[in-house]
Amino acid sequence: MTVRVPAYTAAQVRAVERPLLDAGQPLMRRAATALAGVIGERLTDAAAPRVLVIAGSGDNGGDALYAASELGEGIEVDVLAVGSRVHEDGLAAALEAGARQVSVDEAVAAASGYTVVVDGILGIGTSPDPALRGAAREAVARLLAAMGDGMRRTVAVDLPSGLQPDTGVADDVVLPAAVTVTFGAVKAGLVIGRGPDLCGDLVLVDLGLEPGLADEEPAGEASVTRILEA
Repeated sequence: MTVRVPAYTAAQVRAVERPLLDAGQPLMRRAATALAGVIGERLTDAAAPRVLVIAGSGDNGGDALYAASELGEGIEVDVLAVGSRVHEDGLAAALEAGARQVSVDEAVAAASGYTVVVDGILGIGTSPDPALRGAAREAVARLLAAMGDGMRRTVAVDLPSGLQPDTGVADDVVLPAAVTVTFGAVKAGLVIGRGPDLCGDLVLVDLGLEPGLADEEPAGEASVTRILEA
C-alpha cells in the first residue's frame, strides 16, 4: 500500500526548515532516529549484520552518523568519511557506540560483506550540477564496481547522493538505493528524471513541516510506502 503526498523543491524545504532550526528544534537527531529504525529493519535477518556508513561533509553525513550511533549492540559499523570535513559530533557519537573508521580500500575490500550501505554523502544542499566529485566519486565508483547489483542494499539518506534534488538529473556514479528515507517532505527530484530509478522505495519522515509548506505550490506528487513520525 502506498500513500500519495506532495513533492517540493529543495529551496521550499530549506525555507520551511529554517525557522524550526533557528528555534532549536533537533531536526537532525529526530531524522537520525527514524533513519536508524529503517536501517535496523533491514538487519534483522542477518546472522552477522555489518553496515557501511558513507558520510559526506554536511548534514546528511551527520544524519547518517547519528543513525549509526543508534543501531544498537551486535551490529558491526564501518564509517567511510568522503568529504573535506566530517560532522564531528555525529562521528564522535558513532565511534563511542562502537563504529570504526575505514579507508576506501578497506571498504571496497569488505564490500561483499556489508548487509546495508548507508549513503549519507550529499543532500539538498548540492549545486545545480549534482555529480559527485573527489573522494566521494572515487569511493562510489569503486563500490559500484565491487558490488554491482548488490548495491541495492543501499539506504539513501534524504536522496541518493549525486541526484539533483529538483530535476532528478544524475550521471552514472550514483548508488542505486533499495530505500530512500527522505526527511520533512519528498523532494521533486525523487519523482522525475532518474529519481524513480535510483531511489527505490520511498519512506517519508514527518518532521512537522506541513504547516510551513501549506502555502507553497507543490512541485509534483509522489507515492511513499509509509510515513514515519519523528
